[in-house]
Parts: sequence; structure tokens; C-alpha cells
Amino acid sequence: MKGINTIIWDWNGTLLNDTDICIDTINILLQERNLPQISRDKYLEVFGFPVIDYYKRIGFDFNKEPFEIPAHQYIETYTSKLKESALHENSEKVLQFFQRKRFKQVILSASEQQKLNDSVQLFGIEKYFEATAGLDNHFASSKTEIGKMLLQSILVNPSEACLIGDTTHDYSVAKELACSCILIANGHQAKEKLEKTGALVLNRLDDLLNVF
Repeated sequence: MKGINTIIWDWNGTLLNDTDICIDTINILLQERNLPQISRDKYLEVFGFPVIDYYKRIGFDFNKEPFEIPAHQYIETYTSKLKESALHENSEKVLQFFQRKRFKQVILSASEQQKLNDSVQLFGIEKYFEATAGLDNHFASSKTEIGKMLLQSILVNPSEACLIGDTTHDYSVAKELACSCILIANGHQAKEKLEKTGALVLNRLDDLLNVF
């Protein structure tokens, strides 16, 4: 990772350990529609972007209701459960490590901007980031365009940045941004799925200390 001076963090699943509340939330929506519940293993296998396709894979029928209905219901339920989650173990230790090395650190998330700001502040780690960039809606579409604007705003050459995430979508975004990528296999997708990207896949956040 020579030449890297900027870390682009994904939020959900990478720094924030929210997989369990995401599974609980989607199962509430499935139960209300008399659809089969999903296990943790199944979730790690089928979750992905765009989110609408993930919903279809687990049984939602958008001929019966528009996607916006469960999407908004999901956000409301998830938000009510957010305090039940926590940062991944050693998250702050890793953030402090990069801070000491004078790396720029930013967050690029598929969360809506205000929700992102609120959740980062909830866990008291906003001091580590030069910027947080989320979407302008709740529907979790691609982060690529926002990522490009983010890099421009902090005056960083993509070749000097590394995106750290927990999904194959993060890898795709990194490729489109022309930056490096490391995936952490303790978030929203199974390790086997992440490894198929060809990216460096680590088991835990603090494994990053051996890479940089």
C-alpha cells in the first residue's frame, strides 16, 4: 500500500457492526408480508446492491407494492434499532492508527446523508474524518458519483486513496473511482463472495495494521 495517503471508509458493516440489526429489520418486513425469514448465513449470501434486487431475491413482489414502501419502512425500523448496534471491535484503534500516520480519512456510504451524520455522531468518532459523504435519498443506489465528488472536494488523487469496505459493491465503486480496495469479511457479505473480486480480503479491521 505504498503511496496511499487517504482512507475512504465504508460505514455500514465496515466500521459499524450493524449486520444483526439489518437481519432483524428485514425479517420484520418479511414476517409482515408472510414471507420466509432469512438466517444470518442466507443474508450474507444474498445481500447486495442495488438493494431493490436484494429485496426481490428474498421474496418481495413489487407488482404488489412499490419498492418505496418497504424501503421507507426498513429505514424507520433500522433507525429505531441503531442504538442496539456498536462499532466493530478495534474500530477506534484503527482510526487512531491512521490518524497518527497523518492519513486523510473520509466516509463514503450508501446511507442518506443526514442519517449517516447522525449515526457517526452517535458513536462519537466524527473527529477522525475530514468529510462524510452519503446519498440524498434512502434508496441505497451507487456511491460512485458521490465518491468522485468527495475525492475532488478533499483534493486527493484516486491513485493515493484506498477504499475499505465489506461488500462487492465497495470493490466495484473502488474500481470506478480508480483507487485501491481492501475488503473486510466481518460485515454484510460472506468472505467467499468477497474473495471472488480478487481484492485483498481481511478477516478483521485490526488486520489493517499489518498492511499499512
